Amino acid sequence: MCMIKREAQAHINGLLKQFPAVAILGPRQVGKTTLAKQLAAGRKDTTIYLDMEKPADRNRLLDAYSYLHSQEDKCVIIDEVQLVPELFSMLRPLIDEQRRPGRFILLGSASPLLVKGVSETLAGRIAYTELTPVTTTELPKNITYNKHWFRGGFPEPLLAKTDTAAQQWMQAFIRSYVERDLENLFGVNISSVTMQRLWTMLAHVSGNVWNAEIFARSLGVTAPTILRYVDYLEGGFMVKRLQPWFTNTKKRLVKSPKVYVRDTGLLHTLLNITSADEVLSHPVAGASWEGYVLEQIAACKNPQLQLYYYRTHDGAECDAVLVKGIKPVACIEIKMSNAPAISKGLLHCIDDLKPKHKLVVTPQSETYTAQHGIQVTGIKYFLEKQLPLIK
Repeated sequence: MCMIKREAQAHINGLLKQFPAVAILGPRQVGKTTLAKQLAAGRKDTTIYLDMEKPADRNRLLDAYSYLHSQEDKCVIIDEVQLVPELFSMLRPLIDEQRRPGRFILLGSASPLLVKGVSETLAGRIAYTELTPVTTTELPKNITYNKHWFRGGFPEPLLAKTDTAAQQWMQAFIRSYVERDLENLFGVNISSVTMQRLWTMLAHVSGNVWNAEIFARSLGVTAPTILRYVDYLEGGFMVKRLQPWFTNTKKRLVKSPKVYVRDTGLLHTLLNITSADEVLSHPVAGASWEGYVLEQIAACKNPQLQLYYYRTHDGAECDAVLVKGIKPVACIEIKMSNAPAISKGLLHCIDDLKPKHKLVVTPQSETYTAQHGIQVTGIKYFLEKQLPLIK
């Protein structure tokens, strides 16, 4: 299996030269451990690797302060750190005693904000960065965007020899995640049956405006339970709630978030879609493509920009709005057609928000300027040439 070079490596190397601790967060099986070991191989100091899923390594941290204090001249990598949440508070005095950049690399598969027992922020001592599944701009030359869209960005299914092998991996991943991983990640009791049904329901409505009450009635549980379960799926980097952009306007705005399954390989597996051709004829095709492009934008955009969507009850609508501070700088509509018509909803959105950049992103159309200065472009050219210019 070939190695995929991750663009985050250079960024994380820079953080390690500045911060005593760097936390690399992202879903399980996304390649965090591989990346951390590659980072360690390029360092001059000695590196120690500890996996909190291994009892032997957990035992080494029974007296964590003494052990880590004795390794103060080394870089310590701690994998699945959320399984030992008390380590976060332990690191503060260790870092304050010797504030050397790159002392700790923490790998986590859950947002620290949702991990039970994590109260220490380590503000000013730690940098957090997310490692997403492989993006379009990181693909090896022998993998097309179409295969990437169908299989998603997890390295193992992406590089699998057959679609069947990729599907088997993702089915096992989903089963393990709902039956074991979510409880381990967050230290809470979760009904695996309810979680599996909820995740599947989310796949069927991926890209739609989120309403917890509807899911609660369908699953026979309370709305707070649904919200808590979605918090865990979002905290584990499986789904995302895309917030609407609010402006100081008298217009009647849609103010509920959209929800989508972040990795399209998992989305298609949850929907029992078994081939790339089958995606195109499925009712979820448009929403799947939209979610795919949104994930690529989120992973590749300037970190100073925030990603939203925009919709009013008067018909203005935009799939992605990039905002700097309080100013919308780009409105982006996502279309599956390579010869898209410019929608009235996008024109109304542009009139409302007056962004500098106006784009329609398609699978592989030629780049050209349409009415009102709107750029129509294929996803590859957009991500490589146009998105970097949006600042």
